Amino acid sequence: MDALPLLVVDSANVVGSVPDGWWRDRAGAAGRLRDSLVAVAANGIDADGAMEVVLVVEGKANRVESVDGVRVVRSPGEGDDTIVGVVRDEGADRRCVVVTADRELRRRVTELGAEVVGPRTVRS
Repeated sequence: MDALPLLVVDSANVVGSVPDGWWRDRAGAAGRLRDSLVAVAANGIDADGAMEVVLVVEGKANRVESVDGVRVVRSPGEGDDTIVGVVRDEGADRRCVVVTADRELRRRVTELGAEVVGPRTVRS
């Protein structure tokens, strides 16, 4: 059986894409994003089938835990470096999609063969 496609989500960038007061409770905002990604894990980003979903968190959002369908990876430093590491280590031999609007991160992960989509892809 082929490995599921990998979806790596830049939590800080996606949460920060909507000015809904997320800065008052970064962990809560990341938790709500994580919970919304459970459906993406089951259905894919375009209802094209299940995906392995990794949510990369950093800073005050580091207390967010994994749930069924969404694995949370805590970044010890810069979230972008952790995302690049996940793409490099886990996305090499399968479809890998990164969710971010960060231009430099987009450049770094596409050099590793990942596709990139914007935050609206996973924001409801």
